[in-house]
This record gives sequence, structure tokens and C-alpha cells, in this order.
Amino acid sequence: MSFLPHPRRRIVTALGVLGAALALTATAAGGATAAPGPDRDRVHVEPGEAYMGVGTLAHGGSAPADAPSRGALAPTDGVQGIDVSHWQGAINWGSVRGAGIQFAWIKATEGTSYKDDRFNSNYPAAYNAGVIRGAYHFALPNASNGATQANYFAGNGGGWSRDNLTLPGVLDIEHNPYGAMCYGLSTTQMRTWINDFYTAYKARTSRDVVIYTTASWWNTCTGNWTGMSAKSPLWVAHWTSASAPTIPSGFPTWTVWQYTSTGSVSGVAGSVDRNQFNGSRDRLLALANNT
Repeated sequence: MSFLPHPRRRIVTALGVLGAALALTATAAGGATAAPGPDRDRVHVEPGEAYMGVGTLAHGGSAPADAPSRGALAPTDGVQGIDVSHWQGAINWGSVRGAGIQFAWIKATEGTSYKDDRFNSNYPAAYNAGVIRGAYHFALPNASNGATQANYFAGNGGGWSRDNLTLPGVLDIEHNPYGAMCYGLSTTQMRTWINDFYTAYKARTSRDVVIYTTASWWNTCTGNWTGMSAKSPLWVAHWTSASAPTIPSGFPTWTVWQYTSTGSVSGVAGSVDRNQFNGSRDRLLALANNT
């Protein structure tokens, strides 16, 4: 079965195009196919267009050779979820739920002025389909202080209610897709920024914000900070077919694991991030309802 490439990966560097052409030539000549390199997945996004995992791709990262493909989708056991933004286009949430997806986080905001243009359709549609859903904010720590962005997020989709179908909001903080990895902040400044976001979000919603990040970004840009481990659930991105993800220093365990950026789910055209919850559905509902 073939799949169309996802539009969010539509802009490839010239080096990546050349590499693909050379690989095809080598294959035609009977040579070995070259392994996919970082440039193959590297993308360019304009401000406001970021999505979970784009920072890794923009900084030359890619899914490792053993990462689960759209066809493999391991680990498919346990409580499964996805995360989406406008890049996925129109989504049939009934089909998503019918495919066994129990939860989803949906992009709401970025920085201090960007709103995802499909949030207002995705968020209620997921709810109506019985998907336990929440919102996420793509952080731009160089654009304002953390409290400003937390309040922007909370006021534009990142709120919370105990209705059995709403998860706490997520702070998506990762490699800067628009520039320097750590947004020009020192480790001390980054710790302050994250804590200010956390504090303001909790004041607005009563909930501890979930932190989405990678081990490499967190360890580098916060200096292996342990200060959030007792406050925020961890959503770790590690695209691998290993049995468990590598988690950032300072966190005792993971709550959600984004295990592939190239998953496939009925109701979503093209690729979509796949996630596993670390626990039973009852525990997922406990997270949703703050019980």
C-alpha cells in the first residue's frame, strides 16, 4: 500500500533532492540504496507553522534507521494517541476513534500571536467523536516571557474542564526551528522561562502543564534541570522502535511517548505522530480529570 508524502515535509533542501536522485541512479545501476540522511527530512517552516518534532527535523535530525514506519507502527499496544496541527488538513475524527486512538493533543497556539487555523474545527470534532483531547502550545522563548505565552495559550484553546474528555495543556518546548537551538537563552534563563510558563498556566487553569520535549534539547538547553520532575508530566519524543524511550535527565519516568513521526491512522491523510500513554485508560482519565 502506498502513502502520499505529508505536506509538512514538502520543502526539501537542494542537497536532499540531489541525494535522492543519486540514490535512484545507484539503485538503477544495481548498487545499494543509500540510507536516508538528515537532509531528506529537513523542512522549512514560516513563523506560526511549527509542529511537534519540527525542531528536530529542522536541526538536521531524522527518524533513526530502526524507527517504526507508517506500516510498522510499533509499539501499538497500550493506550494509543496522536498529535495534530493544521498540517494534517481535514481529519475524520470518527474514523480516528474507530481505529483505536483514545487520545489526541491538538495545536492551539505558538508564541504570542499565532493560532492554528484548524484548531477550532479539530478540538470540538475530536471531543464529539469521543477522543480524549487536549491542546498544545509551541513555545518561542525568545519572543516573550513564559507567563505571557502561558496566558495567550490559556486564553486561546489551552483551557481545561473536568468533563472526562479534556486533557491538561502541553508546553511543546524543543529545538528552535527558526534559529539557534536554545533560542538564545542561557540554561538559567530557560529554567526561569519554563517555570514562569508553568506557574501562569496553573494559575489560569488549576492544572500542571504537560511538558513535551526531547532528551537532547532538555539536557542541553536547561542544563539537565530537575526542577520540573515533580510538577509536570513528561511527554518525551524519541522516534525509535526500542521498547522504551530515552528520557531527559531529571525526570523519573515518562507519561507519554511520541515514538514515531511517520505514523498512519485511519481518518488522517498522510503521516501523523503516534504516541503511547504510560498506563491504562483509567490512568489517562485520571490525568484528564485531575483525580
